[in-house]
Formats: sequence, structure tokens, C-alpha cells
Amino acid sequence: MGGRLTRVFRTFNVESRARREISKEKPTPAPRHPTSRLDELADHPEIQEEIYRKDDRLLTLLKDVYVESRDPPVQVKVGGGEHLPCKQEEKRLTKLGNLGDLDVKKVPKGKISIVEALTLLNNHKLHPQIWTAEKIAVEYSLELKEVNSLLEFFIPFAVQEFPKETKKAI
Repeated sequence: MGGRLTRVFRTFNVESRARREISKEKPTPAPRHPTSRLDELADHPEIQEEIYRKDDRLLTLLKDVYVESRDPPVQVKVGGGEHLPCKQEEKRLTKLGNLGDLDVKKVPKGKISIVEALTLLNNHKLHPQIWTAEKIAVEYSLELKEVNSLLEFFIPFAVQEFPKETKKAI
């Protein structure tokens, strides 16, 4: 019902509204900047001639320029095309993991895995006197500043189960 009503208003007097819009005075475009008029260059042959003329002084200066490049001597590496890393990272074994083959086995020193992060946050939450920032830093080979930031800004979720009587009250 609503579609029919809107269609009536939309199609009402369409032709006269279209003629009125077409017969309106067209707005004049904004003036262009003088540098954007490329057709003016064609009107002045001296400018065209200046553009395409070769400058002998510049050509002689260009001919005096001489560039010589030498490649460094190629050194052949002994041992074939093996790709060896420049800096060997120290790795440490992870503390926990219950995913078996999917677990991360080695982590670079100064970093921790997700499982370790959740474990140390939970340990600190449950026993803050035992799991201090200093002990965590030593245990997981981390910097004390980073451990303090981790303990300050990341808090693990606590799962709480409500008794059935409380659920009905909620």
C-alpha cells in the first residue's frame, strides 16, 4: 500500500519537472588557473621553439660528465649455497603445554608463549607472594620492566559459576 502511494507522488508531473530542470540556466564553471591552459602555448610559437631548442652550452657540460662504476669482486662462499643466519638466537624450552604436537617447543629468550603468559598471570593472581615479578623474570628469561608491565596491564579472566538458586533470582 505504501509503495503505491509513494509511486504516485514520485511520478506526479514528471515531464514538466524534467523540462523545467533542463531549461534552467547552466552554472558557469570556475575560472581556471593560467598555468593549466596548455592551449595558450600553441598560440605562441616562440615558446614552442624555446622548448624544443637544444642548448649547446648544456650539451657540452653533459658530454664532459663521465661516470665509471666498478662492481666489487665476487667472493665464492665455501660450503655451497647454504643460507646461514647472521645472528644465532638463543632459545629456551617452554614450561607448559597440553596440546602435544601443536605446542610450541622452543621460544626465543626474552619472549614467552601464550600458554606461558596465561599460566604466569594466573599463578601471580592466585599466589602473588610466591610468584613475584622478580621470580617470573628469572623463571621465563624476561626483563623485569616488561614483567611489571605485563602484570599491571593484563589480568586473566575469572570464571564464576552461580548456584542454581542465584540464577533464578537474576
